[in-house]
Amino acid sequence: MTALGKTGGSLAGLDLRAEIDRLRKDRNAVILAHYYQKAEIQDLADFVGDSLDLSRKAQATDADVIAFCGVRFMAETAKILSPEKIVVLPDMDAGCSLEDSCPPDKFKAFREAHPDHIALSYINCSAEVKALSDIIVTSSSAEKILSQIPKDQKIIFGPDKHLGGYLARKTGRDMLLWPGVCIVHEAFSETELLKLKAQHPEAPVAAHPECPAHIVDHADYVGSTSGILDFANTMPGDTLIVATEPHIIHQMEKAMPHKTFIGAPGADGNCNCNICPYMALNTMEKLYVALRDLQPRIEMSEDLRLAAKKSLDRMLEMAAGTVGQGDLGKPVVARA
Repeated sequence: MTALGKTGGSLAGLDLRAEIDRLRKDRNAVILAHYYQKAEIQDLADFVGDSLDLSRKAQATDADVIAFCGVRFMAETAKILSPEKIVVLPDMDAGCSLEDSCPPDKFKAFREAHPDHIALSYINCSAEVKALSDIIVTSSSAEKILSQIPKDQKIIFGPDKHLGGYLARKTGRDMLLWPGVCIVHEAFSETELLKLKAQHPEAPVAAHPECPAHIVDHADYVGSTSGILDFANTMPGDTLIVATEPHIIHQMEKAMPHKTFIGAPGADGNCNCNICPYMALNTMEKLYVALRDLQPRIEMSEDLRLAAKKSLDRMLEMAAGTVGQGDLGKPVVARA
């Protein structure tokens, strides 16, 4: 049941933007919006960005409450980094197909079956899987982190097989891939993309590495959401084909109104199937209720938080270049 259903009240006639602004002040709250959120939510957020960047920005504030307009693993990451803050998610059903593809009990068994491997896990996973991992990576930090791991060290990469496959092809590392996928990036059609490229032969393609190889292979730029935004700003020409969740185009159009951005199509010839259904669960109404009631709230045990934080901290150290190869240590014992 949604937050609205639990309250049983009507929001008819409310000026939601004004009420959210009032509650933001009353609760000393910071509102975070991922690039894949609806435009109206992006426009009222204090920060818009990638998931980890948002959590770190919220950590640096003196806010008492974090309202994370994203999906559950993102709000969990905010709680891991800011345990003293209340973290609310407008809709607790806002999950992630990558997280769902990697149940902690199955991942634990997989790790135990390969005890000589270390586990690099994409940040799009549950707190429990983070606790079972040696190092967390983001799409922007994964290659740098891989370069610091000895060549003879065996690696499990999960839960995204497409990101793992892209990294394996680019770096030459042989990794054991967990078979998860992002349903949004999986939906792009190579045939329809080639048709679109033929219609706009001068337009480059920017793709997220969560896309399958048959999409990434046609891209002029491959990178994280923030990286794609940077590419859009610096690319030559005035038209870009964008192969990631299309709500990111809102930020592109705000920052670069003189350029044209075209969402890469799905199998039906348009990009409607590429809208993330989980991100879409967050609405202005649910954000208002979450700030009003401070529910649904992210909770986790301190043992789980600390175990998950260890792999996040290792990522931040390696991304900053402060960990040497000799400091990697042995693979963790499956512990969640």
